[in-house]
Amino acid sequence: MNQQELNPGNFKRISLINWLLSVPFFVLFSWPYLYVADFFHIEKLITYLGCIFFSVPFMITILHGHVTMALGEAHRHHYYDWLAEHPLTFGLLFHPVMMRTRFRLILLVVSLLIFITGFLLKLL
Repeated sequence: MNQQELNPGNFKRISLINWLLSVPFFVLFSWPYLYVADFFHIEKLITYLGCIFFSVPFMITILHGHVTMALGEAHRHHYYDWLAEHPLTFGLLFHPVMMRTRFRLILLVVSLLIFITGFLLKLL
């Protein structure tokens, strides 16, 4: 890989594309949770909270794949290091733990626990 692909201009482009893709992916991955929770008549506040925890792991996985396709597996850590160096601009809402599979699975399990809690509260 040449140095042109590892420059801040390319990192800014990748970051901008990821920010633009995050909202459509969030909506795309949250609607199944929303429909299932609506089917079970779970309270809206609990449903929306669960939607957040349900869709974020899938969204992060797709955006992580976008970075991997743009830079390659061997060089994506340069992009994540660059994000960590710019926490108040491009790296806003970024933390290195977000790329860990364990973190994404924990978010998914939390969303399912929220769903179960909402279902049990509906029964009471």
